[in-house]
Amino acid sequence: MLTKVLLILLSMFIILPSRIEGPHVELEKGPSAHDDDVYGPKPQASEKKLPSEETKPTAIGIHGRLDKLPAATRILNSILNNYDHKLRPGIGEKPTVVTVELSVNTLGPISILDMEYTIDITFYQTWYDERLRYNGSFESFVLNGNMVSQLWIPDTFFRNSKRTQEYAITMPNQMVRIHKDGKVLYTIRMTIDAGCSLHMLKFPMDSHSCPLSFSSFSYPENEMIYKWENFELEINKNNSWKLFQFDFTGVSNETETISTPAGDFMVMTLFFNVSRRFGFVAFQNYVPSSVTTMISWVSFWIKKESAPARTSLGITSVLTMTTLGTFSRRNFPRVSYITSLDFYIAICFVFCFSALMEFAVLNFLTYNRTKPRGSPKLRHPRTHALTPPRARQHQEAFVCEIDDSEESDEEEGPSCPAQQSLGPASTQRLGSCCKWCRKYFCMVRSCEGSIWQHGRLFIHIYRLDNYSRVVFPVSFFFFNVVYWLVCLNL
Repeated sequence: MLTKVLLILLSMFIILPSRIEGPHVELEKGPSAHDDDVYGPKPQASEKKLPSEETKPTAIGIHGRLDKLPAATRILNSILNNYDHKLRPGIGEKPTVVTVELSVNTLGPISILDMEYTIDITFYQTWYDERLRYNGSFESFVLNGNMVSQLWIPDTFFRNSKRTQEYAITMPNQMVRIHKDGKVLYTIRMTIDAGCSLHMLKFPMDSHSCPLSFSSFSYPENEMIYKWENFELEINKNNSWKLFQFDFTGVSNETETISTPAGDFMVMTLFFNVSRRFGFVAFQNYVPSSVTTMISWVSFWIKKESAPARTSLGITSVLTMTTLGTFSRRNFPRVSYITSLDFYIAICFVFCFSALMEFAVLNFLTYNRTKPRGSPKLRHPRTHALTPPRARQHQEAFVCEIDDSEESDEEEGPSCPAQQSLGPASTQRLGSCCKWCRKYFCMVRSCEGSIWQHGRLFIHIYRLDNYSRVVFPVSFFFFNVVYWLVCLNL
């Protein structure tokens, strides 16, 4: 009985492995049976590898990398174990030489009202620290911002900065690279709002040099020295549009030593040179000022009898120039001197005001000239019919004088016979002007007479508009020629 049970168990152990291996054999042979029906390269049978053979190269690679990690850790621990980050390298022996380099990411905008500008830079500082030398297969170590506090870093600060922003997303934008010979490279990105004294005397044809100066805060010149590294400033000109009203023209540098109660410090300064674009200011100030000045000359072609029209045009021109002068100073620093633009607007204001005063003078003089000295009834034709012949002849002189003086400027013919019959005493009485005015101003339409001295320059009052039509445009033209020649050549 026992033997039968053993035989049955033995047969079961023999039959079960064969049934289990059967389907696997069919699956392996199945694809090969249909190889002729598949389009493309025929799959090649891959050689089976033992598990130990497959994992052996990977294990060696991981083992090699794991061997380097402890080596790097040991090197860092060895150089930082006895390192004191509070003391500068070479203390008590020689000054530390820090080599500086800049990379400008963006420049601008420049605020005229606040007299400052914004600059985004990547600041590089390089120095040697003998305490960080090491021996090993690593050429350098790159440490992130978290390790910066464990090393000595130069205490460089920007002397003319108003606000400084350091970036900390996603990590502080700082980096330290330590070379095996002790060379250290420290890199940081920051945005600085720096002051820039803008001299606006030649505005808007002005150019400026905005400085960016830096030095050590606590180490004087005998302990820390700065120097430039291959002074070739990298500027991303694709972002120069942030200057808006300015064009970038170049950069220069300067090194100086300043004396303070704490010692003599070496100061490094970069100057970013910019020049103003003229187009914006021209369309906002020069063109409106010139056009307003020319519009004020229209009153010279309007009859002097149209007092409301000429007065309204003159006052409007003066008020417009006042508004333009105020508008040009709205976003402008409150400086005590006048700029080139202020001078131009002031001259345009003078031209507009002179055009208004020209009509006031003309109206005043002609009003005094045409004011009747006799009875007001001389102006009415009805009284002329009832007047005796002798009195009528005397009054016709006044009537003719009044009518002649009120004619338009275009009708400038010779004076009437009644006026010519007036003697020097009558002409002097009807002029009603002071002596010096009669010497140089002609109060009648014909200045050729024995009462005037020959060879003297006389101004015909009735032709004052004709003079102004020529004098004002020609004077304004010559002013513009001189103005632009002087401003563009300074």
